[in-house]
Amino acid sequence: MRSMYIPVTVCVRAQGTCGSSTGVRKRGLDGQVRSFEEIPHTGRSGWVNLVKFWREDRFRQLHKHMERTFNALGPIYREHVGTHSSVNIMLPSDIAELFRSEGLHPRRMTLQPWATHRETRQLSKGVFLKNGEEWRADRLLLNKEVMMSAPVKRFLPLLDEVAMDFCQMLRARVEREGRGEEGKRSLTMDPSPDLFRFALEASCHVIYGERIGLFSSSPSMESQKFIWAVERMLATTPPLLYLPPRLLLRIGAPLWTQHASAWDHICSHAEARIQKGCQRLSSSQAQGSEAGTAGGQYTGVLGQLMEKGQLSLDLIKANITELMAGGVDTTAVPLQFALFELGRNPEVQERVRQQVRMSWAQAGRDPQKALQGAPLLKGLIKEILRLYPVGTTVQRYPIKDIVLQNYHVPAGTMVQACLYPLGRSAEVFEDPLRFDPGRWGSSREEGQRGEGPGGFRSLAFGFGARQCVGRRIAENEMQLLLMHILLSFHLSVSSSEDIKTTCTLILQPETPPRITFRKL
Repeated sequence: MRSMYIPVTVCVRAQGTCGSSTGVRKRGLDGQVRSFEEIPHTGRSGWVNLVKFWREDRFRQLHKHMERTFNALGPIYREHVGTHSSVNIMLPSDIAELFRSEGLHPRRMTLQPWATHRETRQLSKGVFLKNGEEWRADRLLLNKEVMMSAPVKRFLPLLDEVAMDFCQMLRARVEREGRGEEGKRSLTMDPSPDLFRFALEASCHVIYGERIGLFSSSPSMESQKFIWAVERMLATTPPLLYLPPRLLLRIGAPLWTQHASAWDHICSHAEARIQKGCQRLSSSQAQGSEAGTAGGQYTGVLGQLMEKGQLSLDLIKANITELMAGGVDTTAVPLQFALFELGRNPEVQERVRQQVRMSWAQAGRDPQKALQGAPLLKGLIKEILRLYPVGTTVQRYPIKDIVLQNYHVPAGTMVQACLYPLGRSAEVFEDPLRFDPGRWGSSREEGQRGEGPGGFRSLAFGFGARQCVGRRIAENEMQLLLMHILLSFHLSVSSSEDIKTTCTLILQPETPPRITFRKL
């Protein structure tokens, strides 16, 4: 995705005000902080830019557009597309400055199409769509069930169970459909449909406390429709961000209709599951068992929230729906990239496998101990999300005026940390295109460059109080599945060429990679 930045680059750099490719802040000729208006930009007319985006299908390559624009304009630029305006940054030192000014109630960009859907359907909003004290109160209650170490320890066995079942299903399929001698067969396939089913099965097990049977020989069409609805919702969100949703609603625009109908399906699926969960909890309580547990077993995030009764049922439904909608593609897609990178980097794959084998053998089938003993798994996830960030930006609105790259940025301006250019920058990472989970291993995070804070280089889950609320579920879900896959299979790919990527609301492969699974 390109924009009108060449003449801007010429005139701004001629004055010596633009940050160079080394990220060094340059002062103006008078040595003073430069004004907001002097920040390099991609064109002043948001509507002209929007037409270009539409005409040239630039939305699908938003991540590449950002990378090209930073290369042309330096480490900070302004962009105005339709109704959407932002200042974009990519260096850790600037990102640190942004987060220092986020305040007690950090704000990120409201996904207005999602908010408009809730408002027009008269549905409550979850923490993803809230701001201010209302957001903070709800978020603190949710954190107790999904972010703290105690609940994580309780839901890890549920995720581990689903991961092991997935590998058992995959082993049976390789043995049934694969080539080679019995016991050592291999099968080349596109694993993405199975990874989406895994992500939904794992999410349901943790959130609702029940399995929905997606690994059976005939998984339910209801669940497949849910996956399709999430994909349609994500695909229709980006173009709607740059237009007034209520105007599109008023004129009955097909894009809005598709988006709203996808959300309707997601909400009705969650509603049905929540109703079942309520009935199960009521039945459990009627039988005299302790609320929130059944025979000592963890019964899911829904059961815990209902047992404690600190959130209203409407708010529980709103947040459970958001967790479900955000918990499928955002784990299934990084898993596709992980299998591909492991397949085309056999030495890395073997190094991770050896650590996993040793840890699993010593952990006595305890998933928490197994993950603690295999830090390369965590590094693997961070490395995948460095190269292929699910969300391409993290946004904040500073509560006070700040200075970025020696430009004045007023309070209340939307500033975006752009993760794809950050993750592939030679200024920030040594040999940035090399796939190396070990670069995250030491306290100094070797293989990273650049001045400023040691952090703010791995931001795929966001940062601070407003980081992804489902982070602990997602991280552990992906690590456990990759652990069991590496214990069961050797992975390879037929081509080591880079995967072509595209943006919907998330970064994903244009075509899912085919992976060869060979039984060990």
